[in-house]
Amino acid sequence: MSTTQTATLAGGCFWCLESAFNSVDGVISAISGYAGGHVENPTYEAVCHGDTGHAEVVRIEFDSEKLSYREILEIFFALHNPTQVNRQGNDVGTQYRSAVFYHNEAQKLAALGIIEEMTNEQVWPDPIVTEVTELNNYYPAEDYHQSYFKNNPQNQYCAMVVAPKLAKFKKTFADRLR
Repeated sequence: MSTTQTATLAGGCFWCLESAFNSVDGVISAISGYAGGHVENPTYEAVCHGDTGHAEVVRIEFDSEKLSYREILEIFFALHNPTQVNRQGNDVGTQYRSAVFYHNEAQKLAALGIIEEMTNEQVWPDPIVTEVTELNNYYPAEDYHQSYFKNNPQNQYCAMVVAPKLAKFKKTFADRLR
């Protein structure tokens, strides 16, 4: 029986999520892409215009014997602010929304459960707005988006936004890194 599972998550710019998840022990791959829209084979430019309905996502293949779906969600919610509607910081638009695109009923229940726990524990001062939606499509992003931070650390956005977020992530989840 295969222990490989898939998670598809949206939490702002996919460069941040992809870079973080690719450093987690138990993650086989994290691929930047697009999900949740109504246009087939969208391009980055079309998604950025906000009229395709897609979110920037990361599709994570992971070994469930090393890393649980719950742990994937814990990392996800630590990597972004799930209380911001259609944005993450200065990145604004529906393509930057917070969403869990579940692959099965167990993932749906896990996502709803962790959101309820965080709400009850008042982890965030504002309400969590993360969408929990069945995955209806997924398209990998263009090749130049894959491993973007690793390949472009000098990029201004990477230096100002991705690098500090990853530094905080690595400190918080040091025991989960490869």
